[in-house]
Amino acid sequence: MLQLYSYFRSSASYRVRIALNLKGLPYTYVPVHLLHGGGAQHAPEYHQINPAELVPTLVTDDGRALGQSLAIMEYLDEAHPEPALLPRDALGRARVRALAQTIACEIHPLNNLRVLQYLERDLKVDESTKADWYRHWITLGFTALEAMLSQSPETGTFCHGNTPGLADCCLIPQIANSRRFATPLDAFPTLRRIEEACLALDAFAKAAPQLQPDAM
Repeated sequence: MLQLYSYFRSSASYRVRIALNLKGLPYTYVPVHLLHGGGAQHAPEYHQINPAELVPTLVTDDGRALGQSLAIMEYLDEAHPEPALLPRDALGRARVRALAQTIACEIHPLNNLRVLQYLERDLKVDESTKADWYRHWITLGFTALEAMLSQSPETGTFCHGNTPGLADCCLIPQIANSRRFATPLDAFPTLRRIEEACLALDAFAKAAPQLQPDAM
């Protein structure tokens, strides 16, 4: 059975949980607590599995360890093609990847745990300033996403058409994180509409952080 090394609040892990659920793939959840004891991701045992010391890591049925959420989700789409996370046409796939990467490559890296820890521990930024940093990059990225989605006829119930896919797997965790930091979302009606449609599906609802075995 697939194994997913995950942390309940990790948005990258959350993406992969959604993808696994959408595809109906059973997996064993292996918690990696990113805070306790200085972070279990830095333990020698986990370093052997994922030298980047990040979550998620997916271990395949034949024991191969895969890192990076976008790579994992594309692997799942190739190994288990139905239901598809990416459109069949080249332009559609490019659009969905652009949406997903706007989140995973432009927004998330500036707001992930190790960046926030560096701001706090090394640069001595206080909690208020750290929260302002977080909200600034979320707002900038969501403004771009709102335009990309609201102005495209290819946007449907979900980010691309009327079937949830790769971009939705990335969007929902990022919105969840934005709510944790009290980021105003009134300016993003398309994002909120898609969020509502996604969270009505079991695949998204069951992947929520608070429902994971290591949730606290």
